[in-house]
Amino acid sequence: MIVGFIDQNRLTWGVEPICENLHIAPSTYHAEKAGRADPSKLSARRRRDADLRTHIQRVWDASGGRYGARKVWHDLKREGRRVARCTVERLMRQMGLVGVSRGHKSIRTTWSDPNNPTPEDLVQRDFHAEGPNQLWVADFTYVATWSGWVFVAFIIDAFAKTIVGWRASTKMTATLTLDALEQAIWARPVNAGLVHHSDHGSQYLAIRYSERLTDEGITPSAGTCRFLAMPATNS
Repeated sequence: MIVGFIDQNRLTWGVEPICENLHIAPSTYHAEKAGRADPSKLSARRRRDADLRTHIQRVWDASGGRYGARKVWHDLKREGRRVARCTVERLMRQMGLVGVSRGHKSIRTTWSDPNNPTPEDLVQRDFHAEGPNQLWVADFTYVATWSGWVFVAFIIDAFAKTIVGWRASTKMTATLTLDALEQAIWARPVNAGLVHHSDHGSQYLAIRYSERLTDEGITPSAGTCRFLAMPATNS
């Protein structure tokens, strides 16, 4: 059932992000796919592609998810595997594997399903609050480092324009944003009527995240645009 779900949605979201939100390893998905295939019914090219996918996944996993097609191709060549770089690029696209880059190429940090119900936009880009703990704004970004990308989730109190909860990780997961929320709840009292505003990213619409807001009596709100950073204040 899980394999079928990933197959249906991998072109929209990619295999790795779906696996991270489902808390399964991408290699598990590909191993299950390979196990379901009948080798006797596969063409020579498909059999070779199936074998290459196993090695591509292994090299990519060993790199901590940092290698792009070029580095994966070089590693396969060092191992004595004769394969064209374009073949590695094609298979990695099919597998949803993407390496990190130190350049200016952007990374997509949100995956949303238009068929899923989303909270109403209660903010309408008006990030003004009359007092503390009335409006929390959650966002998700990334920073390039020499060892790869670092993803940062944070929650800002709209009145104080202060970060009240944050977490950083080398992977984009629903747990990362949930940990930032937990820190905000621990650090600040949850007032009646507190609104939590975010974009439509799957990290914020995940069941566990929505349930945690409900448990604390926090009203969810989701805007159609990414959060516009508020000006910093001197402290």
